[in-house]
Amino acid sequence: MTNSVTSDAVTVKVTLRHSNNHGSIEDYARAAASGLLKFHAGALNCHVILDHQKNDHDQNKLAEITVHVPQHDFVARESAPTYEQAIDNCIDVLERQLKKLKEKQKNI
Repeated sequence: MTNSVTSDAVTVKVTLRHSNNHGSIEDYARAAASGLLKFHAGALNCHVILDHQKNDHDQNKLAEITVHVPQHDFVARESAPTYEQAIDNCIDVLERQLKKLKEKQKNI
């Protein structure tokens, strides 16, 4: 199930695999991905994929976030006991990647 929401500068598409309706998780993922806008001045396209594994009971919630900015794509994949923790870990990784890009663009 994939839902897409577009705001002024951020388009966030959320895909839930092997799951039905988790509206609160989708809202949490959208809010977290929208927070990445403060690390990049231009428009962002984000795709959040949420899944779970049946064979690993401790770290079975998976999150993958792909951020498309002009001329660059950034991907973060993390697993955690909850979707929220996996999303937060992905956001931390993407923040570092976007900050690094911003520093590179300043030095050019």
